[in-house]
Parts: sequence; C-alpha cells; structure tokens
Amino acid sequence: MVLNVNKVDNYNQIRDSRYSISDIRQFRIEHPVSRIQHRVSNIGNRALGINRFLLKFLILAVMLLGLPLLGVLAAGYPVTRYLEFPPQTRYVAHAQFSWLAFAVIALGILAVVLPLAVKGFQSYKKTPPRTTRSISRPFPWWGWLGVITGLISWALAWTRFSWFSAYQPHTFSLLWFSYIIVVNALCQVRCGHCLMTDRTGFFLLLFPISAVFWWFFEYLNRFAQNWFYVGVDFGPWAYFWYATLPFSTVLPAVLSTRQWFLSLNWIRQAYGSFKPLTFPWPYQAAVFVLALSAAGLTGIGIWPNYFFCFVWISPFLVITCLQALNQESTIFSQIAEGDWSGAVSAALAATVCGGFWEMWNYFSLAKWEYSIPLVQRFQIFEMPLLGYSGYLPFGLECAVIGSMLDRLLYRFS
Repeated sequence: MVLNVNKVDNYNQIRDSRYSISDIRQFRIEHPVSRIQHRVSNIGNRALGINRFLLKFLILAVMLLGLPLLGVLAAGYPVTRYLEFPPQTRYVAHAQFSWLAFAVIALGILAVVLPLAVKGFQSYKKTPPRTTRSISRPFPWWGWLGVITGLISWALAWTRFSWFSAYQPHTFSLLWFSYIIVVNALCQVRCGHCLMTDRTGFFLLLFPISAVFWWFFEYLNRFAQNWFYVGVDFGPWAYFWYATLPFSTVLPAVLSTRQWFLSLNWIRQAYGSFKPLTFPWPYQAAVFVLALSAAGLTGIGIWPNYFFCFVWISPFLVITCLQALNQESTIFSQIAEGDWSGAVSAALAATVCGGFWEMWNYFSLAKWEYSIPLVQRFQIFEMPLLGYSGYLPFGLECAVIGSMLDRLLYRFS
C-alpha cells in the first residue's frame, strides 16, 4: 500500500495500519510535528508493543514445547526418550511409502504452487532483461571474499584430507557464512543496498534469533524424527555449541535471499497485484486455526506418521493467528490486498536455500538424513521429493520472525 502523506495529518492514524515500516518512517520525516507527538506517545506504545511481543512468544513457546509432550503422555510413551541429548536413539517406526498418500499430498501441493508458478513464469518471460548499461555497481570486495571462502569450504567439506580431519565436521558453518556474504553482495550490486551493510544491527541480531528459532524445530523433530544426524559423535555441550553455530545462519540466509528476490522486477510485476485472498470471518478463522494447530502439535506426540507436517507449519500458524487475534498486521494482510510478492519471495528464498543446504550436506562428513513417513521416495540428495515442499511454509515462518523482530526494533528507534 502506498502512503499518501496528504491524506493523513497524525502519526497515530497510520501507526497501527497496514502501511509498511518504510512508509511510516517517511511520514515521520516529512511531518516533524507528528514526529514530536509520536515521541510523547511512544513510551506507552513501546511498553505495550514489548508486552505483546513477549506474550506471543510465551504462548508460542508453551504450545511448541508443551503440547507434543502432552500427546506423548496421553499415548503412554516414555517421556525420557524424547528428552535425550544429544538425540541418538531411533524410536519412531515410520509408515512405509504409500502411492495414495504421495498422490494426495502431491496434488495438494500442486494446487497451491502451480497457479503461482504459471503467473511467475509468464511475468518472467514478459520482463525485459536488464541491460549492461543499467548495471553500474561493481561486485564488492567482500563479496569476492565470500566467493573464495565458499569455494574453499565447499572443497574441504566434500573431501577427506587427513590434515584437515579435526576440522572436517565443521565446514557447514563456513559454507553458510560465505553464502550469506555472497547473496548480500548480489543485493548490493542489483539495488545498491543489502541487509548486511544498510541494516547491520538488524542483520547481526538475526544470528542469535536464528539459533533459538531452529532449536524449536530440533525439539519438535524429537517427536517425529523426520531427520537425524550422522557422521560425528559429540558430547552434550560440544553438540550444543557446534550445532548452534550453523543454526544461527538460517534466518540471515533466508531473509537475505528474500531481499534479492524482492529486487527482481518480474517478482513485483507477477505478484504485486495478484488475486486478493480474504477471510470473511478473520477472528473466528484465527481461533479455529489456532485450535487446529494445538491439536496438530499434540498429535505429533501420539501419531507422528500422520501429524509430522505440523513440525513445519505449526509455528507459522500459531504466530499468524496470535497476530490476527491482536488485530495486528500479518503476512496475509498484504495478500488480502493482492500483494503476494512478500510471501512468494519468502517461499522462494527458503526453497533456494534448502536446495543449497541439501546439496552441500550430501557429501559432507557431518550430515543429516531423512526418514519421512508415507512419502520417502525419489530423493534429491538426501531429501525425498515431496519433502522440499516443507521449505515453502518455512520461508513464511522466516519472514514472520523477521517482521516481528523488525517491528520490535522499530519501537526502540
């Protein structure tokens, strides 16, 4: 939504609207009186915003941590095996491959993805290519540094030099730090700015937030055991620290890649004015989906073969529902106005990152493998084909977390 500063005369009229943060900042710059009013009212608003953020995080944490355990207790399974650290025991017996389940899930994915893919392909074909003349920014020196370190770490990850054996299990982190640097350099070349240089504080804060963010998924996976790690054996503290480092790269990688996608003309043209998707009873829908998410999280502990998909979708659904119940802007707010570019770019970014994750994992010493019920077939690297669809909602989750952090930091600005 474009902010017309001539139609509003007070910051409070737009503070809780669906305008973007950049629009609100522009309004504050162009209206100094309104900026003073905002400073006066911001003390209470800041405290309220922080309380809302903490309340959403508390509810999310309680649901993600508690409900699967509740399912385990209801099913009568021993709780201790789900709390083993590091996780080593395999105790979930996964259902065998089913052509019926594969076909139903595949058709459901295609029903969502195909219309968006067709629209994007048509827009890409119609968008004229950028000319050499229009690209005047050189590739930054730190981008070349990322390319060099990435190639070196890739070679070391896929080889087994005896002199490097002590460091062999730790190549994944260097690969992803290099990827983050390179994708930010690509953003810098394309549009003159990137998260790493323009929003350094936000960018750096993404790393610790990302580590906490991914540990929630590791916890949920205890109940479904859809992936497991092989190739190395660490004690509890070594496992925690060596795992936390690569986990910290997830959000910076996905959100930096998303920014690059958002800079592409065909993304904006294809999805900036797409079909609006609205819900006639948003409050009731949020309550229903929140209850469904709670049931799904509980079901992971009882029937992991049938509720394993909630490992990926439940955090996104819970956060979005809590935002809707608080009458806050959600990722669906833009979609309701026909702007799908933010959601599509987030899903694409996570899928691209997922492709690199799976590729670099394949020949690494310390790696993960998959065991997904009903659809464990047609692997691309270690991941079964339909498993890649999990990156689509995961991208939305990354975008939601990034947006929440952005708004929290804005309240301190």
